[in-house]
Amino acid sequence: MNLFINCCPRKESRTRRLADAVLSRLNGYEEVDLYSIELDALDEKKLCQRTALIDKHDYSDPMFDLAKQFASASAIVIAAPFWDLSFPSKLKTYIENIYVTGIVSRYDETGQPQGLCMAEKLYYVTTSGGPLDERFGYGYIRTLAHDYFGIPEVSLIKAEMLDVDGFDPEAILAEAMDKLTH
Repeated sequence: MNLFINCCPRKESRTRRLADAVLSRLNGYEEVDLYSIELDALDEKKLCQRTALIDKHDYSDPMFDLAKQFASASAIVIAAPFWDLSFPSKLKTYIENIYVTGIVSRYDETGQPQGLCMAEKLYYVTTSGGPLDERFGYGYIRTLAHDYFGIPEVSLIKAEMLDVDGFDPEAILAEAMDKLTH
């Protein structure tokens, strides 16, 4: 099963359009629309409940469903616009909820993380009005994927400079989509 994590809040999202071009090359997918599901940041009560269940290796609670879905995906597409040198906070909240020791990663006897995710590839799709600084947003996701989730290949699919005077955003998007076929 391929997994699409949709963190595009606008109906006419340019990031979503670019993601659709990536998704069209996959053999089907399940979508998690972060703006359509109830997803709260972890607070003290939830953390205590979650920790107690993890300590017992009891992952049957529905609070772990998103983590299990993420860990079992064969390929993952994350679509998130570049906002304020990162991505929308909904994506951070999602990551906070899926990062469950025993499901997406574990720690070895030396304390080093070992990824437990099945995905061979993660596509990070983003657009930006100006220049994209890959250290932020994408850099964070790439590090998590490689070092904590165990996903060996991470690709950045981007269209940048979309709001710069004199640039043609439709041509930039078309060029980014065209690169997907080569």
